[in-house]
Amino acid sequence: MDAAPSSPDPGHDAVGHDDAGPGGSRPGDTDRPGDPADPDWVRTSAHTACLRAPNAGPMTLEGTNAYAVGDLPRDWPGDGSRPPVIVVDPGPEDLGHLRRLAERTRVELILLTHRHADHAAGAPALHAMTGAPVRAAEPSLCLGGPPLEDGEVVGAAEQELLVLGTPGHTADSVCLRLDADSVMFTGDTVLGRGSTMLDYPDGALEPYIDSLRDLLEQREHTVLPGHGTPGGDLHTRCEALLEHRLDRFEALQELLRETDDDIGPSASALARRIYPEVPDAARAAAVKTLKAQLAHLVELGAIAGFSE
Repeated sequence: MDAAPSSPDPGHDAVGHDDAGPGGSRPGDTDRPGDPADPDWVRTSAHTACLRAPNAGPMTLEGTNAYAVGDLPRDWPGDGSRPPVIVVDPGPEDLGHLRRLAERTRVELILLTHRHADHAAGAPALHAMTGAPVRAAEPSLCLGGPPLEDGEVVGAAEQELLVLGTPGHTADSVCLRLDADSVMFTGDTVLGRGSTMLDYPDGALEPYIDSLRDLLEQREHTVLPGHGTPGGDLHTRCEALLEHRLDRFEALQELLRETDDDIGPSASALARRIYPEVPDAARAAAVKTLKAQLAHLVELGAIAGFSE
C-alpha cells in the first residue's frame, strides 16, 4: 500500500503540481505589466521590479527571478533613467541577462538568498561589470562585503532590507524583508507555486519547518519568490507549505511502519514508490528531499539509518 500522497515534491515543483497552495496575483501597483520599452521587466511593487533570467527548466519553473530594489520612477525603464538599485539574486552566469541588469540600473549592492548557481552564479560577473559588492550568508560567495547576518538591516540605494535567516532549503538560505513595500524576497524558501526541495545534506527538514513557522510571524507581506509568479500573501503561502510538509512527513512515517527492513529503508526505492511520475530531470531533487526527511527520522530515533 502506498501511504504517501501521489503528487510529487521534487525540486522547485518541477512537474507543475501545485499541491502546496496557489501563488496568487499581485495587488495594486504590483500588477503592472512590463514596460513596452523593455517588456521583460515587470514592476512587482513601488520600489521593486523583476527581470526573469532565460533559464526555464524542470528545476527553475519559468526561470530565476532577479530583482532590482530602489527608488524606481513610475515610468521606468521606459523613461531611460538608470536608478541606483540593490539587485537580489542576479541569477545564472548568462552575460546577456546580466548586462540588461547593469544597463538599466546603477547597481550599488548585490544580495544572494542562497548559494545555488541558478541564483548566485551570475554574481561575480555582475560584480565585475558594476563594482557592486556581493553579500550572502555563505562567506565564500561574498565579494567586497561581509557575510549577511540574521537580523541585520542592509542599506543601499536609499532602501533598507531586513535579513531573516531561513535555513532548510539550504543551510545558508535567507529571506529579505522590504518594509517600505511590505514585500518579502523569499528565494527558494517559498516559491511562487508548489514546494521547494530540501537539498540534503545541506538542506534539512527541521530547520525548514522552523523557518516556515518564523515566516508565519511576518504577516501582511507579499511574496517575491526566486521562481514562479511574484505575488501572494506570505502568511497564506507559509501555512499551506507547512501543512504540506508535515503531511508528507507523516505519510512517509506511515509507509515506513508498513515496511519490514532490517538494514534501513532505501531512499531511491522509496522515491520511486512515492514519486512514480517524477521525470528523470527532477528525480535527484526528489531523492534529496526524501533523504532530508529520513535523516530527521534518524535524529528522532525512529529509524536506525537509511541507504541510497
